[in-house]
Amino acid sequence: MDRSLYVAMTGATQTMRAQTEVAHNLANADTVGFKAQLSAFQPLPVQGPGLGTRVNGVSQGLGNDLRAGGQIDTARPLDIAVQGDGWIAVQAADGSEAYTRDGELRLTADGLLTDARGNPVLGDGGPISVPQSSQLDIGADGTISSVPLGQTPNTVSAVGRIKLVNPATAQLTQGEDGLMRMSDGSTAGADPAVTLKSGVLESSNVNPAQTLVQMIQLSRQYEMQVRSIRSADDNEQSATRLLQVS
Repeated sequence: MDRSLYVAMTGATQTMRAQTEVAHNLANADTVGFKAQLSAFQPLPVQGPGLGTRVNGVSQGLGNDLRAGGQIDTARPLDIAVQGDGWIAVQAADGSEAYTRDGELRLTADGLLTDARGNPVLGDGGPISVPQSSQLDIGADGTISSVPLGQTPNTVSAVGRIKLVNPATAQLTQGEDGLMRMSDGSTAGADPAVTLKSGVLESSNVNPAQTLVQMIQLSRQYEMQVRSIRSADDNEQSATRLLQVS
C-alpha cells in the first residue's frame, strides 16, 4: 500500500475515534454530575520493518476532566451537590462500591435511597433505607433526618449518613457504567471534610460551545483525510495504467 494512502487511512480512523468521544461528551452536556472525557492525539511508533522513526498519530484517552460543574437550585430535599472535592458512594450493579457526583437521589417504594440510575446510596453500614416519612432532610455532613409518618415535626430522628469520600484523583478510574472506582480495586474511606448542599444539583462540566467547535474541527479534519485517501487512490490507479501501457 502507498505510504501516503496508509497515513491518510490511519488518520481518518483515529479522527473517527476522537469524534466518537467528543460526541459522547456533547450528548451528556445536560447529564447531572457528568465529567467530560479527555483525549488527545499521541505519537505511537509504527511496528514492523522500516525506519524506526515512523510514527502514527493515535487518539488516546487521557481520563476525565474532574472539575466541578455548575450549581443548579432545585429546592428538592433529595437533590444534593458535593461542595468542592469529593464523591458520593453508591453500590454499582455488580455489587462493587463506586463513586458519583450525581446527587439526584430517589426513594424506591421499599424506602431504599438510590441515585438517578437506581444504584443504592451507601452509608456507614451499607445501602441506606429510609422509613416512611412526612419530612426528609439531608445535612451538610450527609446525615439523613426524617420525621416519621404521622409524627409531629419535633420527633426528628437520624436514619443514616451518606458515605462521602475524597480519594486522590490519580487513584480513580471510570468504569463502563460511568461510575468512578479506585484503580486498585479497593474502597475509599469516608472523609468527614466532604460537605453537601441540599436542594442543589451539580450540572455537567461539559462546555457545549467548546465541544461543538471541537466536533466541527474534527469533522473537517476527517473530510480532508478522506480527500487525501481518494487522491492517493487515484494516483495509484493512474500509475498502474501507465505501467500497463508501457
